[in-house]
Amino acid sequence: MGYSVAVVGATGAVGREMLTILEELNFPVAELHAVASRKSKGVEVAFGDRTVKCEDIEQFDFSKVDLVLMSAGGDVSRAWSEKIGKLGPIVIDNSSAFRADPDVPLIVPEVNPEAAKLARTKNIVANPNCSTAQLVVALKPLHDAAKITRAVVSTYQSVSGAGKEGMDELWNQTKAIYGLGDATPKVFPKQIAFNVIPFIGSFRDDGYTDEEAKMWTETHKILDPSIRLTVTCVRAPVFVGHSEAVTLEFERPIAPDEARALLRDAPGVLVVDKQEADGFVTPVDAAGEFAVYVSRIRKDHSVENGLSLWVVSDNLRKGAALNAVQIAQLLDEQGVITPKSGYRSITV
Repeated sequence: MGYSVAVVGATGAVGREMLTILEELNFPVAELHAVASRKSKGVEVAFGDRTVKCEDIEQFDFSKVDLVLMSAGGDVSRAWSEKIGKLGPIVIDNSSAFRADPDVPLIVPEVNPEAAKLARTKNIVANPNCSTAQLVVALKPLHDAAKITRAVVSTYQSVSGAGKEGMDELWNQTKAIYGLGDATPKVFPKQIAFNVIPFIGSFRDDGYTDEEAKMWTETHKILDPSIRLTVTCVRAPVFVGHSEAVTLEFERPIAPDEARALLRDAPGVLVVDKQEADGFVTPVDAAGEFAVYVSRIRKDHSVENGLSLWVVSDNLRKGAALNAVQIAQLLDEQGVITPKSGYRSITV
């Protein structure tokens, strides 16, 4: 016995990862529905040791499910999430459509689990931006101990953040450059193979991009609106895994050893920090893993109470699919959701 779950956008990279993680975390799924656009109807996706055929979102009856994991982009979410919520299921939405809505909780379970009590306001819970999710997991224990006043973040975001098309572009451009083929960019504004692009999203009037603005807006909503935060988001020629160079200022002095101890005890964090040639984590090391990894913890000598650190995580997992399933676990544990059968499994 368990929940009836629909995964919308099941054929996409994050949707497929959601199906994998539901199985890996043993979330109590009694019935699984893969839902996608009409053009993907009948496409088979893997769930555990079986395959499931995709159903057309236009024809699907959402009133028969308990929980919807939505990963089909902002336009689909804006068109469907509120309608689905009015039918009864809770929608955990992976897009940016509802993150700024004051009636929709924006949740990272290790950081603000108390926000789950607001989930029934609209029957929608928002999943944060992939870069924000890993950032706040690393900041939470440090902020609780010494209060962060300012953060400077530079991201190095993998092409999987742009979906399958972004991954294909990196692969095809790499082959084309080696083979003297056509490396003309189609998904990204400039060549991504053997390059970095200091631009993700679209420009705002203030010169920042909307991707950068998401990070400070979401950090304020999830963690603390008083933290001053500036961000530069960079696309890197990496298939999976986002990295962040983070510099923090605190209200009180905090030594690197204290920060390491706090982070080692924090949920969802793994510290790999040795002053050796391989004593840190890279995106390749983090790919396929659940944790947010923190390395290169050191004092920032340019300010009075400063630390610098390096944060890496699998963006398809903690940055998207894993966090969504962890939200579902949280809603289950707190009794916010119960299966229509009346049975509820406490997940651990």
